[in-house]
Order: sequence, then C-alpha cells, then structure tokens
Amino acid sequence: MKILIVDDEMLARERLVSLLSELDNHFSILEAEHGVDALTLISKESPEIVLLDIRMPIMDGLEVAHHLAGLESPPAIIFTTAYQDYALEAFDAQAIDYLMKPIRKERLQQALRKARALNRINVSELRDKDDSKYSRSHLSATVQGNLQIIPVNQIHYLKADQKYVTAIWPGGELLIDDSLKSLEEEFASRFIRVHRNALVSLRHIQGMDKDEDGNPCIKLQGIESPLPVSRRHASNVRKAIRQL
Repeated sequence: MKILIVDDEMLARERLVSLLSELDNHFSILEAEHGVDALTLISKESPEIVLLDIRMPIMDGLEVAHHLAGLESPPAIIFTTAYQDYALEAFDAQAIDYLMKPIRKERLQQALRKARALNRINVSELRDKDDSKYSRSHLSATVQGNLQIIPVNQIHYLKADQKYVTAIWPGGELLIDDSLKSLEEEFASRFIRVHRNALVSLRHIQGMDKDEDGNPCIKLQGIESPLPVSRRHASNVRKAIRQL
C-alpha cells in the first residue's frame, strides 16, 4: 500500500515515517513538502492514503483535499495537524480522520484501519457529497491522466463555450471542470463578469475602451486583443475599475 505524507516540516514527516514503519514495514512511503508537490505525486503515483498537514506554504491541506475531490478515484485523506481549529473544515472536506500532533502510534493505526476499510469507490462517493465553498488559490484539471494545476492569481480570464470553461494564463490555456457560475461565486472578489461567457481577473485589468464599432471592450495585461464587454455588464465593470 502506498501512503503519501504531506508536511512542510521535515521532523513531522520523519516521525510519521517512523510510526508507519513500526506499524507495517511493507508500506511504500512517499513524501511531499507542500500541496503543489503533493498533487503532482498523487497524479503520478496514485497512493491509497494521504496523511495531510493543513497549514503549509504555497497550497494548504484543505485546498489539496478540494482538488482531490475532482479525481475519479481519489485517495483516502487523513489530516494531521497541530491545530484544532480546522476540524470542522476537515470533515467538510470528507476526511477519513483528523489526527492531532504529536501523533500517537495507536491513533494513527486506528485512522489507517478506517482508511483501508474504505475502497476508492467509497471514497469517491464521499467526495461527491462535498459542497463546501472553500476558495482555492489554484485551479486544477486532469490532462491526459495527469493532474495539472495553475495559480488563480496568474489567470487572465476565464471563458465559457457551452458547458466547457477554459482558463487563459501565461502558460497557455487549460480546460477545467468548473462551471463559470460556480467560479464567479467562488472568486467574486477576484474576478468580474464582463460578458455572459467570460470572467476577467481584476488584478490584470488595464482599462476599458471601445472597439471599431463603438462597443465597450476591456484591456488586460498580457493579452493582446481586448475582450468584448456586454452593455449589460459595462456599468459594473466601470465601477469595479474605478475601485481598483
């Protein structure tokens, strides 16, 4: 069985490795220092269980859990943390268990038994019930079987084409699974709707202008061609620009 330990503190990872070795020396143990590394490893190695710290740089454990919810066969998540404050959010993210540091061997063993009792179909069913409104710092998508992530603050705009949404960022374009409406609700303070099919990043707005036909359009940093702004949304966009 593969188990991934995700913690930015080396000593915490070493303790978990030691405890796991005492419980079963046949575990295949992987390690990651933060959430982005964890998602990359999970995509490549498909561990059955993830021992996941919550407070970490770059991407915290709660966001990692949110991204894993989108996988067809997600691993079981056991949160490991020194803080009680996140217990409710952890179980909202459908964690199998929540272990307080310093972690005791008996408590870890109990959590592992719970996780092993659930197969991946069961875990996937739990994830489907996750309706939390956690605001992410990254968006993710599965590309040719691999999980790809991009920082939200690097996205120039999001465009919808029927039921598909594409994120445009300096690295190119990424087709994501979220609806434009859900993204608008989640990132209301960071993106604004300029058209029924487009949200633009407030931090990348340079200003508004008019196209050759006199219709409003918006200029974005890093994007050569201005984007059309519908007359319905023009007033809100102008107001948002004045507040930048």
